[in-house]
Amino acid sequence: MHDSRGHGGPAGPGGPPRTRRHRARSPRPMRLGATLAVLLLVIVLGWGAGLTLWANSRIEHVDALSEAENTPGTTYLIAGSDERDGEAVSADGTEGARTDTIMLLHKARGGKSYLISLPRDTLVDIPGYGGYKLNAAYSFGGAPLLVETVEEFTGLTIDHYVEIGFDGVSQVVDAVGHVNLCIDQDVDDEKSGLKMTEGCHDVGGEQALAFVRARYFDPTADIGRQARQQQFVSALMDRATSPAVLLNPITQVRLAGAGSGALTTSDGTGIVDVARMALTARSAMGSGSLSIPIEDPEYQTNNSGVAILTDDEDIRAFFDSVADGTAEPTPTEG
Repeated sequence: MHDSRGHGGPAGPGGPPRTRRHRARSPRPMRLGATLAVLLLVIVLGWGAGLTLWANSRIEHVDALSEAENTPGTTYLIAGSDERDGEAVSADGTEGARTDTIMLLHKARGGKSYLISLPRDTLVDIPGYGGYKLNAAYSFGGAPLLVETVEEFTGLTIDHYVEIGFDGVSQVVDAVGHVNLCIDQDVDDEKSGLKMTEGCHDVGGEQALAFVRARYFDPTADIGRQARQQQFVSALMDRATSPAVLLNPITQVRLAGAGSGALTTSDGTGIVDVARMALTARSAMGSGSLSIPIEDPEYQTNNSGVAILTDDEDIRAFFDSVADGTAEPTPTEG
């Protein structure tokens, strides 16, 4: 008899046995692993987004940027402020806020990055005030005047201003546990509180703060201090990006809280910009050190005591090479 149901029906007597199609399914362990991976990704992304929003809410902002015409690349001005009103800095008679640390971080359009310390004692022309040491700009007019002064001195337009209080330095280091710092002599400096023996040591926040502030024990004064400040930045970046910090949620929260709570940034500069700044700084430190050309490190001024004198043409040529990415840093030893 003819089978009216066609080829899809059951076979007649003696025909081949009917086979049933089954949908291919992954083994249960593989399905479970994929599900857990997706769940972990969601948790990580959610954790990161939540931590970012929380950190952003803690940052203070200031209208620091000028209306200067943009220059190529991305330029950050980093200032360490000392208001002499925090627990970690003892009073010494200094009135008002000032910046003991000033750094310029520039990422050229071609991708090369530079971190340059601007000695606080550098003699500059402060708009509206005349010739004074660079750190006086902050005392006279806060972040906006410091930005304007640095722009006129370097020829680079500042895109992001980031300021950290000195108390914050100590808190950030304690948040990540320690940083490894090296010194080439035994130091017991009463003014800064720095006490270190020759060699490299893991130090906590208090000694790290003393390390970046110390200058009187060093005959090179501001020049030696800027080298130690750059060493500290490099050490902090290494520690902050280490597995011990990146893979520890508790440490991440401590770092985000300490860092964001100590920061004051220009309007529109958030924690993501600060993270980009940190990565740029790490790249710059990996390339070597770069210092501004100095004509006389002990120039006697009429109103500001001994200052660092620079030559206008040398400075302009130096920062032109930084702007276009042709400057060549000195390789860091060790």
